[in-house]
Amino acid sequence: MSEGNQLTVAPSFAALYADRSGRLRTPLADVLARYEFCEDLASHLVEQAQILYHREAPSEAGVLLGMLAALRADDTLLSAIEADWVVQRLAELLEWRCPQLPEPDSDSVK
Repeated sequence: MSEGNQLTVAPSFAALYADRSGRLRTPLADVLARYEFCEDLASHLVEQAQILYHREAPSEAGVLLGMLAALRADDTLLSAIEADWVVQRLAELLEWRCPQLPEPDSDSVK
């Protein structure tokens, strides 16, 4: 998205930081940094999700919803909308169907 960085922010992630007309409300460098963090986190959680599915969880949806609860528990790391995006991206990486995600508590939205 910038000359010095070849990383392109996924449209689904950029939408988290865009107004109704699609313009970013947050500086591009900040969005890029958050995207890189969230994409790395989703990729990092793939192996953990697979382990949970094969050892403990009753379903793929159960694993994803458990991950969402954990990610939303500490809003200093991710906002609720970022946690939702990470779980949706994790489902894509795992080639699992993403369940309907519950609405975040209004207190947890940054």
